[in-house]
Amino acid sequence: MNFSIEQLLAFVTVYEERSFSKAAARLNKHRTTTGQVIANLEDILAVELFERIGRKVEPTEEGQLLYHYAKSTIDQSKIFDKIALSLSYGGLERINFAYSSVVPHGVLSTIREQLAEDFPNMRVNFLVKTKEEVEEGINNGDIHFGLVNIDNSKGMYGKDSTLIGHVEFLPFVKKGGELSKLPKDEVLSALRTTRQFVLRAFVNDGLKDKIIVSADNEEVDQLALAIKLIQSDLGWAWLPKVLSESQYVTDNLEPLKLAELKNGMKFSFGLWNTHSKPILQIKKSIIKAVDSYIKHFKSIQSQS
Repeated sequence: MNFSIEQLLAFVTVYEERSFSKAAARLNKHRTTTGQVIANLEDILAVELFERIGRKVEPTEEGQLLYHYAKSTIDQSKIFDKIALSLSYGGLERINFAYSSVVPHGVLSTIREQLAEDFPNMRVNFLVKTKEEVEEGINNGDIHFGLVNIDNSKGMYGKDSTLIGHVEFLPFVKKGGELSKLPKDEVLSALRTTRQFVLRAFVNDGLKDKIIVSADNEEVDQLALAIKLIQSDLGWAWLPKVLSESQYVTDNLEPLKLAELKNGMKFSFGLWNTHSKPILQIKKSIIKAVDSYIKHFKSIQSQS
């Protein structure tokens, strides 16, 4: 069979719009042209893709089956275009690095230091984004890298995904506060009746049920604000364990030890990026920085 990407794109657009007119407008084509493209594709495939019902169309059983394969082919063709273009393009002058608000700032600082060393003339924009925003940004080219929680994630054709490790979260409270003075076997009961600050990134990632302990809970967008609220003894929150090694935090906060919790909750984090030659070079630098950060944290733990 000899069909084109243009025909598959028309098929996918009509399928999603359920209308030749709306699909034509989306494709910036005339309705008659779009209809003819679909008719030609049906002739090539020897199957009927749509049932015409007045001005609307509904996919046939064959159309529903072929849609997913056509969509996949189009996504792969876009990746091919990106890679082909990148091969003739030099280094990037600026990148947009998106990250979940629960990512420890120490990781981001280490990444920036490594990029400054390896690409001294490159500008880096750090942007807090939800996982959905990162996915959309990578698909349309607005975001080059995304550091996100990949628990409950599904595959995405337009990106390259690399597991970079797991971040352990512990319940943090104000240092010297009432909660910090409780015996291990009384902590969990106290947490269930004390105001809990929930980082919104967990909610956006569909992990709300996993991390909420207290019925009295409030959502907070930024990790820094959650830390400030706990320092003011207004409640507690699940925060990255690495914060316990920060002098700034340990002067004001401390993680709790629970009899029911031998280890904290661990979440998987991945680095998402677009497919291109210059991006792959930058990715090596980012991975190097993350590995360095993890190694440094482990060495601190072994000394304590």
